[in-house]
Amino acid sequence: MHHLAESINVSLILTGENIIIACCYFAISSGISYGVWRNRHAGVDPLVMAVAGIFLSCAIGHGMHGAGMLGLPNSIAWQAATDLATVIIAIYFLSFYRSFDLLARFSQIFSSKVELENKNEILEEAMRKLQRTQSQLIQQEKMSGLGQLVAGVAHEINNPVNFIHANLDYMQEYTLDLLGFVELYQKYYPTPVAEISARAKKIDLEYIKQDLFKILNSMTIGTERIQEIVLSLRNFSRMDEAELKKVNIHEGIDSTLLILQHRFIASSEKLEIEIIKNYGAIPEVECYPGQLNQVFMNILSNAVDALEEINHERKKQNIKGNSNKITISTSIVDSQWVKVKIANNGPDIPEHLHQRIFDPFFTTKPVGKGTGMGMSISYQIITERHQGKLMFTSMSGADTEFIIQIPICQKSLATLRT
Repeated sequence: MHHLAESINVSLILTGENIIIACCYFAISSGISYGVWRNRHAGVDPLVMAVAGIFLSCAIGHGMHGAGMLGLPNSIAWQAATDLATVIIAIYFLSFYRSFDLLARFSQIFSSKVELENKNEILEEAMRKLQRTQSQLIQQEKMSGLGQLVAGVAHEINNPVNFIHANLDYMQEYTLDLLGFVELYQKYYPTPVAEISARAKKIDLEYIKQDLFKILNSMTIGTERIQEIVLSLRNFSRMDEAELKKVNIHEGIDSTLLILQHRFIASSEKLEIEIIKNYGAIPEVECYPGQLNQVFMNILSNAVDALEEINHERKKQNIKGNSNKITISTSIVDSQWVKVKIANNGPDIPEHLHQRIFDPFFTTKPVGKGTGMGMSISYQIITERHQGKLMFTSMSGADTEFIIQIPICQKSLATLRT
């Protein structure tokens, strides 16, 4: 009795296994057949139908084998028939394709799909790069046009100012001669006729003698100031300089500050912005001057925008103890690098935006006020054109600080890297 019970249990287990296997084969065959039916408009591949037939025959064979173990009638005959059908279909399969072309086809289709997906990703990335490059070229073209305009205006202003400034020296000399002649006349003719005395009193000759030199001095100072502005404009407009050259970084910063000076001055609508310069003793730096000035312009303009934005939200009495400040510091790092730090005490940049600051087209400014390309182009100029670093720090309660670090000599750096 004990052996009989064990035999029955084994039969049941084997029967269950065969039925489960039969169900799996049947599911595979049904799945293939359903796929063929769904794509029937593309034609029916006999090879695929042969594979479906093999799985169906295997399903019936395992089912009949399980039924035979349970003692059902004719199950052995059905099993033999399905085994024969499986062999026939397999022979057809092998005669139709002498190798496993179906697997090769499936593998080829899968590989093609993966290849297409990879190509799509490459094309999408290429499209994004193309859009970035296009925007950068447009922005650079604008800056180049601005540089040419500024250079032209500076040239047109420079010529007449130089003429006026040069003639002021002769004007002072002639004025001294005339006043000396008047004093000599007064010395030998202390009592002029009534008409001359009346005229001298009317024009206040003594006041003219004192004020004339003040006017000439102020005119000299004014023309010198215009010459400084013209020089700064010419320094800033170095957009067409495609070659590396050694320049004084401080001159580039000062020329940029001069162009932005109108935004630092207080008015009825905005408060004054204090500029603090902590310039270190740094040598001339080998760089692309016009592009570097563009970076200074972008960072300083953003700093001014940030300060103006927060000033709209604060009252004047709250700002008195914490005035608007932009601090610019320069120093040498490891004797091979120059560091420029531009900090402002405006609002901090939210942490969730830190990863996007240098992304193309990203801006926190209102629509129409910012293109979102300024910092992206600046990052490209510093990291790619000058092999440097552009970083920033911004935390609540502390200044927002942008840090530019570029090598003092580009050529020697390139030699070391190679």
